[in-house]
Amino acid sequence: MKVKDIMQTNVITINTETQIKEIAKTLVENNISGVFVVDSSNILVGVVSEGDLLHKETNPRAPGAFGLLGAIIYYSGVKQYESDLKKLIALKASEIMTPKIIEISQDAEIEEAASLMINKKIKRLPVMENGKIIGVVTRRDVIKTLMQD
Repeated sequence: MKVKDIMQTNVITINTETQIKEIAKTLVENNISGVFVVDSSNILVGVVSEGDLLHKETNPRAPGAFGLLGAIIYYSGVKQYESDLKKLIALKASEIMTPKIIEISQDAEIEEAASLMINKKIKRLPVMENGKIIGVVTRRDVIKTLMQD
């Protein structure tokens, strides 16, 4: 079975200037856990998830470090700390979104979508054609298909 057989075609998107409160409202009102971000040309540039919004309410994760001769040496997590800080002060989608998007083709097999979701630890994949979003496939879509077999 192909992704096009199970994808949802009514994809909800927001633009890069959408304010944080409006993003939260969009997620709640549409009962979704994430929303894709498009630029003024309707090109996919990122995704904002519930997890991204939760960063607004938490302290940044401190990077692992140790002291050596009076200096602090970071051995892990500096980039994550910087990302957490940016999300903490974010006011709009472009500042809080995750810019790296893993996408899939409508002609891909469902198994490929499931594998991407597991290996990349993501919950939704935009289905792309000619650089535009034509659908979305979620973990729930894949699970529903398994139930029908």
